Amino acid sequence: MFTTKQLTSIALMAAAAIFSAPQHAKSQTISISKGVKNIVLIHGAFADGTSWSKVIAQLQGKGYNVIAVQNPLTSLTDDVAAAKRAIAHMDGPVLLVAHSYGGMVLTEAGNDPKVVGLVYVAALVPEEGQNANDVNAMMPTTGIEKEFQISSDGFVSLSQKTVDERFAPDASDDERKLIYATQVPLAALAGDQKVQSPAWKTKPSWFIVAAQDRVISPDLERYKAKLIKATTIELNSSHVPMISQPNKVTDFIIKAAQTL
Repeated sequence: MFTTKQLTSIALMAAAAIFSAPQHAKSQTISISKGVKNIVLIHGAFADGTSWSKVIAQLQGKGYNVIAVQNPLTSLTDDVAAAKRAIAHMDGPVLLVAHSYGGMVLTEAGNDPKVVGLVYVAALVPEEGQNANDVNAMMPTTGIEKEFQISSDGFVSLSQKTVDERFAPDASDDERKLIYATQVPLAALAGDQKVQSPAWKTKPSWFIVAAQDRVISPDLERYKAKLIKATTIELNSSHVPMISQPNKVTDFIIKAAQTL
């Protein structure tokens, strides 16, 4: 049997435990509430939202609200609309992040008033009046276009060999197989649609250059990053650093979010 003194001591300890839990949660909330909390991720051609899966898990673990857009890749207009729906779903300011062709989408959708910052990851950056084909034509290409598989209805996809050798050579075998199996073909006409009002002209930008990119020329990435005055880092990665180097990509996104 407990004495009255022991029962009182137990009750006080229990009360302390109850009241300390909310205080701990509150301190955690404060520590991760600096800057923008909402992040929308846009995938590129030959991919879907799962390409961001490693980054999503890390961002969520840090307390960020994350949505990965599932671009239909049927046209630039359709993809921008999908990104805007995701942006509208967020409660508050948004950091918009895009990979590859997704940079075209980001540059247009980034004009949404909720968007306060742009992060390009090995991405295309259109200038006013440029389409994706125009951007790629500014410098010698990597030659990947010679390996495009075009369907009878005008959609472009990649073979497993091209995924292995060009798209994601530094990913694991299982990851490359998953990339191939889940790829979403890109409508060829999407490459002809132009961006008229680039969001990077009015909003702060960040850029991850993939130094070993065999899809988009790394020199083109460097040129565009400098053109838009983006805060830039360079990773020794293939075209998909969010898969092969997710920790570094996540850290860079978080730094951008904390700046805003």
